Amino acid sequence: MTFPLSYPLVNHMVHYTQKYRPHTALAALLFTAALGQAHVGPHPSVHDTVAGIIDRFRKTIPQEELIAMDAAKAKSLLTEKELHTLATEHITFRVNAPVKVIIIRDAAMGDKPFWLKERGFASMGFKITIQGTEADFWMKDFEAGRIGLGVNSLTGGDAHFIVALMPLQTQPKLEVTELYPGQLRIGTLKDGLQPFVDRPEAMPKLPVLPGVLSGLTVIRTQYESRDDAKLINLFHNTNHPALAKPDQIILTWSGDPQTTQTIQWRTGTGVAKGQVQWVKKSAYNRFQPARPKRAKAGTFKMEDANLLNDPVVHRHTATLTGLEPDTTYLYSVGDGSGDGWSEMAEFTTAPGRAEPFSFVYMGDAQNGLERWGSLVHNAFRQRPDAAFYIMAGDLVNRGNERDDWDSFFHSARGIYDRRPVVPAIGNHENQGGHPGMYLQMFDLPKNGPESIEPERAYTLRYSNAEFFVLDSNLTPESQSAWLENALKSSTATWKFAVYHHPAYSSKPERDNPGIRDHWTPMFDKYHLDMALQGHDHAYLRTYPMKDQKKAGSTAEGTVYIVSVSGTKYYEQDPREYTEFGMTNTSTFQVLDIQISGNRLVYRSYDTDGKLRDNLIIEK
Repeated sequence: MTFPLSYPLVNHMVHYTQKYRPHTALAALLFTAALGQAHVGPHPSVHDTVAGIIDRFRKTIPQEELIAMDAAKAKSLLTEKELHTLATEHITFRVNAPVKVIIIRDAAMGDKPFWLKERGFASMGFKITIQGTEADFWMKDFEAGRIGLGVNSLTGGDAHFIVALMPLQTQPKLEVTELYPGQLRIGTLKDGLQPFVDRPEAMPKLPVLPGVLSGLTVIRTQYESRDDAKLINLFHNTNHPALAKPDQIILTWSGDPQTTQTIQWRTGTGVAKGQVQWVKKSAYNRFQPARPKRAKAGTFKMEDANLLNDPVVHRHTATLTGLEPDTTYLYSVGDGSGDGWSEMAEFTTAPGRAEPFSFVYMGDAQNGLERWGSLVHNAFRQRPDAAFYIMAGDLVNRGNERDDWDSFFHSARGIYDRRPVVPAIGNHENQGGHPGMYLQMFDLPKNGPESIEPERAYTLRYSNAEFFVLDSNLTPESQSAWLENALKSSTATWKFAVYHHPAYSSKPERDNPGIRDHWTPMFDKYHLDMALQGHDHAYLRTYPMKDQKKAGSTAEGTVYIVSVSGTKYYEQDPREYTEFGMTNTSTFQVLDIQISGNRLVYRSYDTDGKLRDNLIIEK
């Protein structure tokens, strides 16, 4: 269950204050999954229906009306068939006996879902308070057979409801079959797993509900499906439309940082191809410049049909190979024409041997990208020697909408075209259940686990340090075998993990025990120096940790960092593992790797460049 809207229960401890007090109460509202095989049959598609609605709206309604449209207006424009599909085909299943279907939802949703009262669901007459948000309960009796439930809302982003099933007779024993969508699962209302099938975090035990609900069958829903019928706030204009001139130029690594450099950029659709020209900086002078080399880029069309003023752009990617280590190059991107080139920028390859270097690490940018732009530019001015920038997920707020990415790249202009960015995937990049737009934006190493999609997890070696970038939106188990092998085979002096959801969170309700139980034992075994994390929207540095306890020194344990670089903040509670913490503070972190004496100098700075935390690790 996710209450309130902006605080998914899977990541937040939920304290219940019962307004209804029956004779007994459940020990917890957690779900132990009784996993069964789901069967997908022929069902009318909510996805196709919504796609058809959006296409019709786009063609028939003026842009200003689309942008201003509210849920009532959208609903009034739907056909009877569309309404029926949205009210009955979001979740479907078959029961072998009569049941009472109970919908548990955020009471603040008012008349949402739109079909709840229309289909005869009645309030059960009580509410409970969940972290300051009231949840209520709606029920309706159904005969044995196929049951269909509708979408949670037409606005998107609202809390998804939970479905509980109460048998109306003792025999036969209730069975749920033909569950659709196929990834949903059946569980039981008792201590156990979290209710969403697409959340890797296990939930803490919670005191909860009226005892009459104890032991009920529960359909574990999909958190990301809360946006399946989003019709409101769907259409946008970007403040940074693409032009013929290249922009959004960014550096990444998809190969060896010593000898390769990947460059990506954007143009309007009028530019059909791309090229990069580059030359050693040492070979360039204005009187007798060296002849630049050229490389062709791959070009693909990126579409966001909901972006009204710039729905289609071209993105170009080129990887330069055969470069010399520890060498600065000048480069420009364009279409090969005389006036189609970008302004000259530069990059420097990684050293071919162990050399001192610095890098910048940041947590969630996500909100307030203009303010984040000030922070990242301050970081660049303060430490122009930093070799690259690590971002631990939630680079943007709406990862499946291109205008957010447009704002992100605009805010980082003049930096990420000179210093490579090394990103991890956050939950906001994974909106809709897949980080599709993120994977289009960044060309990254394809050396991760074979069992998951390329570029979602990868390793990167730079000088005498190795970075293990993980996707914490996926199950920790999906990457554990690969991670252990990568850590075991690493010869790097310094080892860093980069991922989004913290192993040691800043508040109990944001705990991620699955990550802590599966990954930190390997961090202990192969002595990871630091874990660079995000998600909690606060600053936290732990004591060195080993075996989930405070270690005697950094030589024995791993230091876990949580950082936020944007303007969205959460409160935190001091934990037994917290050595230093801050709230309401955006920071960037500079990590200096010193070869002499093998020292790591870690410093955390706020937006104004004031030093707020520091640590030295010596080997």
